[in-house]
Amino acid sequence: MNPAPSLAGDSERVIVRGHGYTLAWKTGPSGLTLSPYFHLSDEEGARWMRLCALSSAHTRETPDESMRLFEPEVEVVEGAVIITVRTESSTWQRRALILRCTAETVELTLEAEGSGSLTDVTILGGDGVVPTGASGTFRTGLDAQSVYVPSPTEPIAFVRPVWSAASLGVVGDADPGRLNGIFSPPPFALAFGRDAASDPFAPGLGPWLAVWLRAPVEELSFTTLRYEPVDDGALLRLAYEGHTQIDGTWRSPTIVIRPVASPAKALEAHRADLVHSGYASAEHRDLEDWWLEPIFCGWGSQVARGGRSAPDFCRQEIYDEFLTTLATASLEPGTIIVDDRWQAEYGTAEPDPEAWPDLRGWIAQRHAEGRRVLLWWKAWDPTGLPVDECITDAAGRAVSVDPGSEAYMRRLDDIIVRLLGPDGLDADGFKVDFTQRTPSGKTLRPAPGSDGVWGVAGLHRLVQRIHRSSKAVKPDALVITHTVHPSFGDVCDMVRTNDVLEHDVTGAPVSVAAQLRARYEIVATTLPRHPVDTDQWPMPSRDEWLDYARAQGGMGVPALYYIERVRDDIERVSDDDAILPEHLAVIGETWAAYRSARE
Repeated sequence: MNPAPSLAGDSERVIVRGHGYTLAWKTGPSGLTLSPYFHLSDEEGARWMRLCALSSAHTRETPDESMRLFEPEVEVVEGAVIITVRTESSTWQRRALILRCTAETVELTLEAEGSGSLTDVTILGGDGVVPTGASGTFRTGLDAQSVYVPSPTEPIAFVRPVWSAASLGVVGDADPGRLNGIFSPPPFALAFGRDAASDPFAPGLGPWLAVWLRAPVEELSFTTLRYEPVDDGALLRLAYEGHTQIDGTWRSPTIVIRPVASPAKALEAHRADLVHSGYASAEHRDLEDWWLEPIFCGWGSQVARGGRSAPDFCRQEIYDEFLTTLATASLEPGTIIVDDRWQAEYGTAEPDPEAWPDLRGWIAQRHAEGRRVLLWWKAWDPTGLPVDECITDAAGRAVSVDPGSEAYMRRLDDIIVRLLGPDGLDADGFKVDFTQRTPSGKTLRPAPGSDGVWGVAGLHRLVQRIHRSSKAVKPDALVITHTVHPSFGDVCDMVRTNDVLEHDVTGAPVSVAAQLRARYEIVATTLPRHPVDTDQWPMPSRDEWLDYARAQGGMGVPALYYIERVRDDIERVSDDDAILPEHLAVIGETWAAYRSARE
């Protein structure tokens, strides 16, 4: 246990000394009124940040600008030094940034009192006017060269220059600037390094400065946490989008800052902090043996046959052909995933009778073979559902299901009974996809009677209902997600590493096995008690596919997507894409080694 931080001061400045850091600011007649910055340094005196004391909590009604900063108020409470910086606000009756200095951390929380619908909240910077006459947006100064971002992006850059922006959240897709929802949500944590970024996978030696978010998941009603740098400064922006109504006193999520040895230690500390705060579970998880059996997912083979029309190839007779190919190669997956799309409509989740004339019987045949069957589930999709159970756009059109609508949640319960129950399809769980399609937009409207849950909190409630309802119907059901945040550990059973990406910032192709390794390390650190579905789509070539397959068993549950050819552009198929018996034999060898290691 490290000692409490010390507090010292003279006529010119005040200094707080913790374990591995010092926080100092000017004092005297003007205090922070001329320089709204705290200097955060390491124990050797090398500066990490000029930490900006301005912040903003904008609303639909009024932009929030600081009109006056008051002298910091300092007190020592229960072994911590508490610094309160009050500001006169254009929006709030009372607003203050509270810095809590513990033995190892500096923690920032914004408090506001008044009313309004939050749009953007910025911390480590904000909008305002200072007595020097300077006005506009102020940011924290960074004495770092690199930033580690624990989320896959395109281009691939887990380690990037400190002036490169990052978005962590639950909104994204494959369009430009949006391919950052591969983990949705990822850990809400960053790490800043002294060394320049030279390799997208390899952090420098350190030391590092970790910055993460602490709050119960029910209060994470924003869609994204954005790191927004400009030149040598940056701030953090939480996008609430006008869907969080304040009437009284509001406290932001806490920004925790702590020196660490490496980005991996930053993720460990982030998880440990949430567990200690009661915002993530540390309970031991009981794993079913069948969860850890190799997986065959039909999606890659559907794509190899149909390209962009791959959903049309999710058919009973085609999956029978896939199973015949597996049997011919003596490959015995323990779990089969029926992928996109077995449903007639995504929202109602009724099997398509033309494509799957007897899905229940097909699942029963797999059970007779000793296998389990998971159904692919497209989160958020409202197709086929009543509009009054959905989040709608300004014209009243359904955009997504609404987890704040109890009518929809009851419908979801009934759907899961129908899909997993013994009198229904008797499937064994779900591969939950598209969590990054969380609704986002200031003009979107909740369903009638909805409680308006939004953002990360809304996604958590949706996945939680899928998980709880699945367990109520079938206690050993398996729910796979790509929600890689510690607070989602109790609403999923297995974490999927998700779709493989392509190139680095120079445009050069990136090894798919290297991508798997980087993602596995994040998942294993953030959710260490969860098995990992190693995924396998898309693959750029047969050689890369084999390289990836050889790596899978050492980092999670092997998942096989391709059995006939490796190519998602069917117009460019060549002999080099064909998967031959000798290639499937390699898969058999990797599965045998994986199973042997488990025994």
